Amino acid sequence: MLTQYTFDRLILLGDIFDNLNFARLKKNHWNLLSYIRKLSNPKRNTEVIWVEGNHDDGLAEIMSHLIGIDVYKEYAWSTNGKKYLAIHGHQFDRFLNENFIISAIASFIYDRIQRWGNEKQTVARFLKNKSKGWLRLAKKVADGAVEYGRHRNADIVICGHTHKADMYEYPEKNMVYYNSGCWTDLPSSYILIYEGGKTEIKYFDK
Repeated sequence: MLTQYTFDRLILLGDIFDNLNFARLKKNHWNLLSYIRKLSNPKRNTEVIWVEGNHDDGLAEIMSHLIGIDVYKEYAWSTNGKKYLAIHGHQFDRFLNENFIISAIASFIYDRIQRWGNEKQTVARFLKNKSKGWLRLAKKVADGAVEYGRHRNADIVICGHTHKADMYEYPEKNMVYYNSGCWTDLPSSYILIYEGGKTEIKYFDK
């Protein structure tokens, strides 16, 4: 997917790693890391940003040296007269923050569902689309992110965390919220911001 585009900025929106067990990484994982490191070479004039997520909390400093990119808790920038704010989104997940053990167990189970599922991740996608709790979480993260973005004078807020690609408009606050979804599901989802300012959710199926 990355090779299909020429871009000025690449933002990795968190949860890149779960732990430092390098033995579990396969050749295609190392190829991806190598390509990201290649993109971050100053000669390519591409800014690569890693916004830290809850799963890679504490790992970012080590991994940033390995990949050669900067790591941020949040990242703000302006383009075409609009101010964007990228933040992972777990900060607005009240259940996660108040029930760490239960959340860790649920995350472990979902990870296993993804690993054991078929190539299209049918079960994982079904759970996300039908789970009322998941849908409520997605909206709560959006609401929290937009309220936080309002205090940061942002026009557009982009999050990850929920694994569910979304777009919500908040006309009363003159703001728009996007969620980049998940790149370990198929089709994978990501967000493109074009030179003219158009922002949209895109999907990629290998």
